[in-house]
Amino acid sequence: MPGKTEVDALLKHGGLQRREFIKTAAATFLLLVSPRGFAAAPSVLAVRIWPAEDYSRVTLESDIPVRFKHFTVKNPERLVIDLEDVELNSVLKGVADNLSVSDPYIQKFRAGLFKPGVVRIVLDLKVAVKPSVFTLKPVGQYGHRLVLDIYPEHPADPLMSLVRSFGNEAAGPEAAQKPAEADPPRDEEEKPAETRQARHDKADKGKKPVVDRLVTIAIDAGHGGEDPGAVGANGTREKDVTLAIARRLKARIDDMPGMRGYLTRDGDYFVPLGQRVVKARKVQADLFVSIHADAFMTPSANGSSVFALSEHGATSSAARWLAKKENDADLIGGVNLDVKDPYLARTLLDLSQTATINDSLKLAKAVLNELGGINRLHKGEVEQAGFAVLKSPDIPSILVETAFISNPEEERRLKDDGYQDKMANAIVSGVQRYFAKNPPVAKSRLARS
Repeated sequence: MPGKTEVDALLKHGGLQRREFIKTAAATFLLLVSPRGFAAAPSVLAVRIWPAEDYSRVTLESDIPVRFKHFTVKNPERLVIDLEDVELNSVLKGVADNLSVSDPYIQKFRAGLFKPGVVRIVLDLKVAVKPSVFTLKPVGQYGHRLVLDIYPEHPADPLMSLVRSFGNEAAGPEAAQKPAEADPPRDEEEKPAETRQARHDKADKGKKPVVDRLVTIAIDAGHGGEDPGAVGANGTREKDVTLAIARRLKARIDDMPGMRGYLTRDGDYFVPLGQRVVKARKVQADLFVSIHADAFMTPSANGSSVFALSEHGATSSAARWLAKKENDADLIGGVNLDVKDPYLARTLLDLSQTATINDSLKLAKAVLNELGGINRLHKGEVEQAGFAVLKSPDIPSILVETAFISNPEEERRLKDDGYQDKMANAIVSGVQRYFAKNPPVAKSRLARS
């Protein structure tokens, strides 16, 4: 509050009228005695829950940042979040009605007034978890966000889950077609090893070489969860189109002898770009195909495109613009930047990617040629740029822009089941064409069993 000398000086020089001075002094006094002064209390505008097998995410969106504390409780498992100076409004009270019974981690959502000035949220959990709680600044369509990521304390091994989902086929095409050999008679067992090998060589003479394992294709549906991707004029969301095509592509690949598909996401939830790379490597994928639906500032842009990673800058300004736009997905989807993953850091900073990029270009060209049979090509050659999702050092990786969702005609086609099937078939044909000239190399025993 101004001192007496300062007040007299202001009044003397006409700086404040007496009434204005009283208002100013009163406001200053309130700022001194009130812990938050006249700062508005945050209001929770929306609560969204994204259940998934990998993890469940709860997002609380507010108009201004929320102060909070959180802790876990055992027996039974619970996650508790205390929100300070937040009103217990209808948004918070109504969240329980939107909780899915199939959520793998969250059993119940409760919100209530814990004490004056504090709203307490309690998540009753189905299993022991390792939560990650962090905040995000406003970006795109979102205001301030408080994010609760509910990870299982003991996550499943994705490779083992994939193997189990394919049963005996996971041991390789031959294992699925013939029973295991019975133990040989004692006298044969005592024969020299080279004699038995010669017999097998004779039996295999004239046969084409076969791959004794399933080839794994990682299929990456772009965007998801908090990140809708591009949105067409009629409201079609990129994240929905990419997932629909990815599922069709997986089904088509699973029908191919000796091949299996793996989805980096199989639902409407967010997966950080780097984690998509990590997931593909954990299942020892042979190829990585990321599915997208482009958007541009003008609705006239149209056509399909295929991209590979570049070590030395983008091949065009459009490719550079698109790569930046796709890489910004992490900002919109919401990544905890405080978490440092050394494994991921090694993956993305690996500099020995030249051979992998060369293979990526071959795969991209094969797929691009097939896409030209079902849609106009936006550009008749493969383009390159620094897409974060393509930065696996040892898996040939491509990004397919299926069509421009910002083009009304192509938006309509992207929603069509027939066109989605054609797109999946074209990508599979490109993959087959690539493998015909570049057979898959042997993998570790873990990938074959």
